[in-house]
Amino acid sequence: MPKQPDRRQELGAFLRSRRARITPDEVGLPQTGRRRTPGLRREELALLAGISATWYTYLEQGRKIRASEQVLESLASVLRLNRHERGHLLQLAGHAPPAEAEASDPLPPEVAAVPLLLQPHPAYVIDGNYDVLSHNQAADQLFPNLITEADRTANFVRWVFLEPAARDVLVDWEPEARGLLARLRTLSGHHPTDLRYTRLIEELHEGSPEAQVWWAQYEVQARHSGRKRLRHPGGEAIDYTYTAFHLAEQPEQTLVIYFADTQPILSGR
Repeated sequence: MPKQPDRRQELGAFLRSRRARITPDEVGLPQTGRRRTPGLRREELALLAGISATWYTYLEQGRKIRASEQVLESLASVLRLNRHERGHLLQLAGHAPPAEAEASDPLPPEVAAVPLLLQPHPAYVIDGNYDVLSHNQAADQLFPNLITEADRTANFVRWVFLEPAARDVLVDWEPEARGLLARLRTLSGHHPTDLRYTRLIEELHEGSPEAQVWWAQYEVQARHSGRKRLRHPGGEAIDYTYTAFHLAEQPEQTLVIYFADTQPILSGR
């Protein structure tokens, strides 16, 4: 049985990762010689945030203490957290309600049919843990081996990290993979007891050295639309714009559509 994540330990790891990124110069502290580790010392962060150094150390160590929202806001300010990182901090500290459902409802047939209607544009519907709930032929061709086993739900994160073809399809594989892992981390924080996330994260750790290293760096990021450079099955690298639409009844279920700057011709079956 996969081990459930400990919220206090997660909070401590998140604070440590962000503390390591802030240099003394950035917060106006004088240089005091060579440092053994990067970033601010615990005592320095506590001083800047107006809290006890001992109490902050307990917070990083995952002790059974509860930080007020005011203290967290002060830490977020000193650590220069963005909006998504701040929300994640509050979530881990118990100041934001977790998502109510541990699993989404089945995808309605009329929603499952939408990617088929969008052919020849690659399109798919994913769940909060990036399970692929529905997709069209163009997506199947653009992301080879995404759907491989009839008795196992396809998962886009698993495909990116564990499918060798993904490193060829995603021209900028590393930044794309890092961003995807950061978004998975954000979503998993909303479902601390959902074994779908726990199992997926364990699988990534076991099968991908990059995922293991990057997970420890504690990046968080919200889902968004954007651009990707993808290699078409014919070998040509093409710029795609992708747009994400969240379902009204199940906001973690997301329709993703890709539009190529130069639309390639995808063969039929």
